[in-house]
Amino acid sequence: MSYTISMIKKRKSNAPGLSFREGMTTMELLDLIPDNAAAEKWFEFAMWGKTGRYCPHCGAVKTFQTSSRVPSKKYRCSTCYKYFTIKTGTFLHGTHIPLRKWVYGIYLMLTNIRGVPSMRAYRDLDITQKTAWFMFHRIRNAMDIMPEGKEKFSGEVEVDETYIGGKESNRHASKKLRLGRGSVGKVAVVGVRERETGLIKAEVVDDTSRETLHGFINKHVSADSKVYTDEAVAYRKLVGYDHQAVKHSVGEYVKERVSTNGLESHWAMLKRGYVGTYYQMSKQHLLRYVIEFYGRHNIRTLDTIVQMLLIVRNMAGTHLPYKKLINKE
Repeated sequence: MSYTISMIKKRKSNAPGLSFREGMTTMELLDLIPDNAAAEKWFEFAMWGKTGRYCPHCGAVKTFQTSSRVPSKKYRCSTCYKYFTIKTGTFLHGTHIPLRKWVYGIYLMLTNIRGVPSMRAYRDLDITQKTAWFMFHRIRNAMDIMPEGKEKFSGEVEVDETYIGGKESNRHASKKLRLGRGSVGKVAVVGVRERETGLIKAEVVDDTSRETLHGFINKHVSADSKVYTDEAVAYRKLVGYDHQAVKHSVGEYVKERVSTNGLESHWAMLKRGYVGTYYQMSKQHLLRYVIEFYGRHNIRTLDTIVQMLLIVRNMAGTHLPYKKLINKE
């Protein structure tokens, strides 16, 4: 699901930061969703309110509510005759956690810019730490949100890479790779930021070779755009773009309009989440953490309740079984 620019409110004069957006307190959320019945209605409104109820199995819009008292048979499709609920095929699929707690979990994810540790979430939601960890990974699956029609970035675009992982010097002696320092033992993440909108997209990559970085740019940036990078050799000979670079090695970080400072600011936020909130992001799960941070960044100008609605509207097809999450499937 995407959003439109009309959802973004105008900035108030003389107001700092994102003061034009409307937040939501915990008490306001509790008043809005007082029980599980209200939570189910809210999920259905958020998921189907704009387009109408549809079958998650075949996509048909001709459906009806059954008279069955079995919760999993609340609705039925008139085309494929399969039963479904708001949970079917989404990150709610198969969950036994009350829907009210899911609403609050989404709220926590969106209102904590450095992330939410499962050790805090399990206390706030009165669930186990393991369940909280699983729950938030499923929510992250629905946080890859872009405005309507935004398939590629254009205009002035920043591209940069970073490395996520612990320091070699902090590893236990038995786990040290002894191959040097810097990026040794860390995982590469490459990202792109559109100057005009501030939107960001990032991916976990196996390496930062020329083939990988050029492929990432071709995938996410429109031809003839202005691409700003650092002086890394892998960015050279970039075809189809107006490519300019700054030389960090000699202390050059801004050259007229050329810089990667906006994207590096985002990397700093991601690493604050790593160091101060999660303490560890394994390679197996890193992409979901990356999506969490740039997803929250991309909708930061919207009201909190709108952000929550967008997460729910984007949850179709985000079912994530626990065995698949821990790589046992």
